[in-house]
Amino acid sequence: MSTCPTVGILLAAGAGRRFGGDKLLAPLHGRALVLHALAALHPAVDRVIAVVRPGAGALADALEQAGAQVVECPRATLGMGHSLACGADHAPPTARLLVSLGDMPAVRPDTIRRVRRALERGAVIVVPTHHGHRGHPVGFASALQRELTRLVGDQGARALLQRHAADVREIAVDDPGILHDVDTPTDLSETTARALNPAPRAPTDR
Repeated sequence: MSTCPTVGILLAAGAGRRFGGDKLLAPLHGRALVLHALAALHPAVDRVIAVVRPGAGALADALEQAGAQVVECPRATLGMGHSLACGADHAPPTARLLVSLGDMPAVRPDTIRRVRRALERGAVIVVPTHHGHRGHPVGFASALQRELTRLVGDQGARALLQRHAADVREIAVDDPGILHDVDTPTDLSETTARALNPAPRAPTDR
């Protein structure tokens, strides 16, 4: 592994209240919803850290079996900022960080590779856009890791993006999956009705 690896942080600590249960384990095209997000992220980075809430045994087991390093965030119930900080704190200090959401199963692997390449070429923050709308995953240079470890609350990295607005590089992608998360059973039904991409292959253009 290089001295400046790219680490994927998969946020999978939500309670799924609007869904009515643990949505991340809901079946989608033959496997758990969260495993689609992990399968797209895994081959595009050097390592994946999946952040889960305390007591998420079945979810943690599924993620570990699929190749992620699972980190339990004691303060996950206080908001996404705490989960992201927890994931960043477990990454190597020289790592670029690529943040994905566990409830976004339709992001294309090539989108993730494009975010990684932009970081490798010197971008500080990389945000993919579709038809002018910002989505996920979001990439951060290693210089921002310390700030990421200090995040709190339920706004994720929004305040950090605002603070470093001049350093944000947007990349337009033909990938509506960067905008589509699953919050309710209806969302899941709509995602199921769409044709998801085939299982990602190992990238050849790193």
